[in-house]
Amino acid sequence: MTITAAADGSSLGNPGPAGWAWYVSPDCWDAGGWPEGTNNMGELTAVLRLLEATAAAGLADEPLRILADSQYAINCITQWMPGWKRRGWRKADGKPVANRPILEALDVAMRGRNVTFEWVRGHAGHDMNEAADQRARAVSEAFQAGRPIPSGPGFGVQAPATEVIPSEEEPATEQEQTLF
Repeated sequence: MTITAAADGSSLGNPGPAGWAWYVSPDCWDAGGWPEGTNNMGELTAVLRLLEATAAAGLADEPLRILADSQYAINCITQWMPGWKRRGWRKADGKPVANRPILEALDVAMRGRNVTFEWVRGHAGHDMNEAADQRARAVSEAFQAGRPIPSGPGFGVQAPATEVIPSEEEPATEQEQTLF
């Protein structure tokens, strides 16, 4: 059985209050975030938390299809990571890779998994992507307003979350992040 899930991130400012969410169904989703982060941190962390949640639920052997509207996240995981690892987590120009702690955790979480990614256009009416987007944005807005952070039921099993600490480095610009 292939599990299909959408993963999305949100940031109100870049950096600013940020959120992540993954969504399988109204009864199976989760979300979280930080008082200050970037949209790309949210995009990557949504995938990481989904991988952790499926593993904790005993579903690591099931094929996982991840719908994402972030070409950055998809390319980081499926194309650029091997080169970055060979270069000591540096881009081809020698600059450090943005979001390294999250990427290193993703590298571990992806090992041995059957995961495919499908790009979907964001804010274009794709039901699952819209559901993930709404939940990630709700987290960002909750941090901004000082309200409790919404989270979901997940797969009904508490997943041990890899601690992801936002980088002390200056957030990379979109142009810098696409240089691999």
